[in-house]
Amino acid sequence: MQSQTCDKVRLDKWLWAARFFKTRALATEAINGGHVHLNGSRVKPSRPLLIGDRLTIRKGADSYEVTVLQLADKRGSATLARELYAEEEAARLKREQLAEQRRLEMAMQPHPPRRPDKKGRRQIIRFINKNG
Repeated sequence: MQSQTCDKVRLDKWLWAARFFKTRALATEAINGGHVHLNGSRVKPSRPLLIGDRLTIRKGADSYEVTVLQLADKRGSATLARELYAEEEAARLKREQLAEQRRLEMAMQPHPPRRPDKKGRRQIIRFINKNG
């Protein structure tokens, strides 16, 4: 992946090239949904992105705060995509801490050792229908 010689790239295209979203359509949907802010304000997907811009990207429970280092409109490898931006250290630590907390909460919830077989499913259905 080469950085662009031009000085502007569409925001949705850059988010796709930087591998924050799997498709440009998902990037556009996130921008229109207010999950992506450029320099603290909501923008449209076609907004040109400049080097040095600050982005706040929310994906599910995770939040990324990045500064644009390079522009690209083509998707490349993950290692090259990582060079397109610099992430805020405090935001990265907070995101990792929340992910660890979610992982621990999931570990504390009881899970059956395996999926129920046909007899077990029928018993569950009878129980739900009787009590529901």
